Amino acid sequence: MSDLTIESLPFIDLYVRLDQPDQAYYRSREKGKGVISQFVPPEYQLVVDRFMTAVTNLMKEGASDGAIDFEGLRCRLSRQHLADGTTWVCARRINTVLPDINKLGFGGPVLEHMHGLGKREGLILISGATGSGKTTTGVGLLADFLRSYGGTAITIEDPVEYMLKGRHGDGGMCYQVEVKSEEEWASCLKRALRWAPRYIYVGEIRTPKAAEQLLRAATTGHLVLTTVHAGAPEEALMGLIFLAEQAMGPGASNMLAAGITALIYQSMKESGPSIRYVYTEPDAPGDPIRSLIRDNKIGMISTYIDRAAARLSNPSLQQATAASAMAQSLSNTAGKTPPPMPPKPGAPPPGGAPLSVVPPAAPADKKKA
Repeated sequence: MSDLTIESLPFIDLYVRLDQPDQAYYRSREKGKGVISQFVPPEYQLVVDRFMTAVTNLMKEGASDGAIDFEGLRCRLSRQHLADGTTWVCARRINTVLPDINKLGFGGPVLEHMHGLGKREGLILISGATGSGKTTTGVGLLADFLRSYGGTAITIEDPVEYMLKGRHGDGGMCYQVEVKSEEEWASCLKRALRWAPRYIYVGEIRTPKAAEQLLRAATTGHLVLTTVHAGAPEEALMGLIFLAEQAMGPGASNMLAAGITALIYQSMKESGPSIRYVYTEPDAPGDPIRSLIRDNKIGMISTYIDRAAARLSNPSLQQATAASAMAQSLSNTAGKTPPPMPPKPGAPPPGGAPLSVVPPAAPADKKKA
């Protein structure tokens, strides 16, 4: 009994009452049990009592959110005062081992393409519902970029979850900033730009000023990664525009169109992550995704997500689409009428033979997304 620790309890989320001892509950990490709320076994009561004391001491100054290192485990905390007068905290387990993007279950073509995003500038928007693994994917990508391409990164988070600070590979270095109040998001982002970072990771966009600073960073030579709570890919883009417009007016759509590099919408299945992925071509202002954002036609982006999957599974089609996007860019620069929509999968590129589209390959096993 004495060997039990909070780490040995197989929870994803642990719910503990803080104002007085009570039955604790948890959501399990075990396969097939992630949606079930379970009682914490009686033999863990002393462990839960110690955890409750540690959390209460940490959050006694009135903070509603934070993080704690307790008995070898790091947790993200969210405290709530409930309608019945009780006070509870939800503790989300954080894996202290940095995620390896190659081991998160993404398909080969998508994984290879996401790895290449580290060479670009702009904005990578990682969206999804609560608990869908957005932070794990974002941190995994950032760590991969630093190891592979080097450069300086700054993360801005509330709270800091994964410990990214320090060296990564031969030429990567990361510094982490923890935001203490809602008003600090924008100022921390603004100060981060003065460090001339190659990469900026923002844990979440919560205020209009922060959204404005994020878009400015994404259009001034940096690669910015951020997470957004959303129920669909389109909602992620519209939510960011809505926030930014409150600070900078109607120019937010144009700035997002100029800066967007990739949009990842992620959901978590029993077999692992499932993503919908769309990206823009570099140096192509006429890219159809950018055009849809500028023209307030974000609802049509789902069509291009399906086409992106087809392009990634067919290198010839990917090259043809890149050439088409560049041609559109040159056409726009010359002041011509807006370019037509890109050819549907299977349609022949101008002057070329028909292309056969190979649908995305089925996962090799259930662990693949």
